[in-house]
Amino acid sequence: MKNITTLSALELGKLIKNKEVTVVEAVKAQLEVIRKRDASYHCYLTVMEQEALARAKEVQKQIDAGELDFSPLAGVPMAVKDNMCTKGTNTTCASKILYNFTPPYDATVIEKLNKAGAVIIGKTNMDEFAMGSTTETSHFGETKNPWNTAHVPGGSSGGSASAVAAEEAFYALGSDTGGSIRQPASYCGVTGIKPTYGTVSRYGLIAYASSLDQIGPIGRNISDCAAVLEVISGYDPKDSTSIDKDSYSYTEALVDDVKGMRIGIPKDYLGAGLDAEIRKSILNAAEVFRSKGAIVEEFDLTAVNYAVPAYYVIACAEASSNLSRFDGVKYGYRTENYEGLQQVYKNSRSEGFGAEVKRRMMIGAFVLSSGYYDAFYNKALKVRAIINEGFQKAFEKYDIILGPTAPQTAPGLGESLADPLKMYLSDIYTVSVNLAGLPAVSLPCGLDQKGLPIGLQLIGKHFGEKDIIRAAYSFEQAGSYIRPTLIVSEEGGIA
Repeated sequence: MKNITTLSALELGKLIKNKEVTVVEAVKAQLEVIRKRDASYHCYLTVMEQEALARAKEVQKQIDAGELDFSPLAGVPMAVKDNMCTKGTNTTCASKILYNFTPPYDATVIEKLNKAGAVIIGKTNMDEFAMGSTTETSHFGETKNPWNTAHVPGGSSGGSASAVAAEEAFYALGSDTGGSIRQPASYCGVTGIKPTYGTVSRYGLIAYASSLDQIGPIGRNISDCAAVLEVISGYDPKDSTSIDKDSYSYTEALVDDVKGMRIGIPKDYLGAGLDAEIRKSILNAAEVFRSKGAIVEEFDLTAVNYAVPAYYVIACAEASSNLSRFDGVKYGYRTENYEGLQQVYKNSRSEGFGAEVKRRMMIGAFVLSSGYYDAFYNKALKVRAIINEGFQKAFEKYDIILGPTAPQTAPGLGESLADPLKMYLSDIYTVSVNLAGLPAVSLPCGLDQKGLPIGLQLIGKHFGEKDIIRAAYSFEQAGSYIRPTLIVSEEGGIA
């Protein structure tokens, strides 16, 4: 048998179910790959080796007793972005201010995964408090792209995407506030789904922007992502924005059939600012859908041109409110230099937060301040409504919307931090989806001349996950997943 860590999550799950591989064997194989490779990529902040091995034995007993026959992912090792609470294991948000925070409870998605027999192998690196597009703002150091370690993996879920691409996890959870699942999935040549807002509980997700955040899966193909999404979706009374639906059976949408599907391509997504190689790949993808019987045409979606400024006003405003709870008093980092309560707050936050987080909190405080609320925040909310109306009008004619995930392939390390505005504009095709609360998926559709992956984005109507999953699966059947040529450091040994 070939190295099991090259398999998809569902392929491994089937081997475990058929008793061809034990859960302990799978976990040991995954841990060995992490030991060899993670020095090169720094995907993980915490590797839960002992916990994973103990959990593997527990899950194997459940499988042997026939208690997990319902779950195709039982026993499969996976990773979790480090902004989701895991009981008894550090959850840092890649920030100094939470460097030693150990939650006393599990996030709802963790509870659901545990019930399905998942084995969490570790917590992945991310941009601090999910604020960034490169995973370079992490207090604990940058993550690198497995396709080329001189390039970023994207962000903020860069550790999760990099871990899946580097075969250090079979699948991973990420969070998406303005593209933070889809953009790193695009940069790392893997697949990532951002579900409709309210489909997956946010209870236990440490908030960045509460009206935008959503948890979703990152996997090597759409089948793995659909299976994971099926597990983590569902109504949760602990999340007031959670929505109760009749069905979450996403795997039934894994059908190679898009005949008659109406697909729209916004002309605004193909204009100035889009790399020529990416434009070519997107148009080639459109031809694949046409060849399979879909109706594909271009249309105007001008409202999205205002998405980036509206998104950053709203996201920063919500962040300034959400992050006010981190004050150095109850938990996390506390400064050693203070006289009185006000200095505890001021010095702990000044020393505990990184530059990008401070920048966004200050922007948020400014746009919410007296005299500027109407000029910025209230206006951004109106633009958000216009963007939502634009999408709803488009979905009267089209089943899904097709476009690029990012305007360029993965930039080099250090490039984006030197120009924050350029980093913000890398979200130009993704933030509008969060503003409207829509589902979207990013999947690989080619490589550029530098050998870096190009991502294709499919956007669905509210609760239209099955449409984008069906389209993504059909597109996948026209080609095969391309793996990176993995680079491994001398300290990591030979892969």
